[in-house]
Amino acid sequence: MILLPAIDLKDGKVVRLYKGDFATVHQVAEDPVATARAFREAGARWIHVVDLDGAKDGVRKNGAIVRSLSQSGLNLELGGGIRSMADLEEVFALGVRRAVIGSAAVEQPELVHQAVERYGDRIAVGIDTQNGRVKTAGWVEDSGLDYLTFAKAMEDIGVKTIIFTDIDTDGTLTGPSFGRLRELQQAVSCRIVASGGVSSNQDLLALGEMGLYAAIVGKAYYSGTVDLARAIADAGPQEQN
Repeated sequence: MILLPAIDLKDGKVVRLYKGDFATVHQVAEDPVATARAFREAGARWIHVVDLDGAKDGVRKNGAIVRSLSQSGLNLELGGGIRSMADLEEVFALGVRRAVIGSAAVEQPELVHQAVERYGDRIAVGIDTQNGRVKTAGWVEDSGLDYLTFAKAMEDIGVKTIIFTDIDTDGTLTGPSFGRLRELQQAVSCRIVASGGVSSNQDLLALGEMGLYAAIVGKAYYSGTVDLARAIADAGPQEQN
């Protein structure tokens, strides 16, 4: 299983949120590039980056940092505020390996179709859910869509990778949403990236035993409850696309 340690960027700083609430934002590291370097030294080969400024305001303030991160020797997966083909061109020009389309996938499924047609498996769709319903606009708006129905629609378009986040577990260190992840595995054949709730190395072992493609490690790393080097050694080869 691939492990993607996470860097959330806001105003150039590495921050974390609790359940996606911007009122809870707090800085967790000084230097994004130094943080990425530490990830690589621990054995990571991928990094998950969220541009919170892009997600919230649609303004890409962190482009220079994203470029530097893409030059760190890590494959960079980026989400946050990607709402058009122009946005995709911009982030791929920064060296991003895989781009995550979130709210725009709900609002503009045709964008996902065009993106997959042009970029193939370099496109992932983020499915952010609460009580099984897809949330958009920074997790504040209820789309009314069931997450499994939406996932199947994305698979039909040609999406190969889905990043699943259960909002109620994100940043809580209470454990991943194993039940919903299993339901998603049964519903689609896409590669699934688990996001939210990881609290320990045992959680990551359990996700790996499920046969998931990847898992994102955020707060657990910064809180010291996950030994990243050990988790990566347990997870196996990290060089997969």
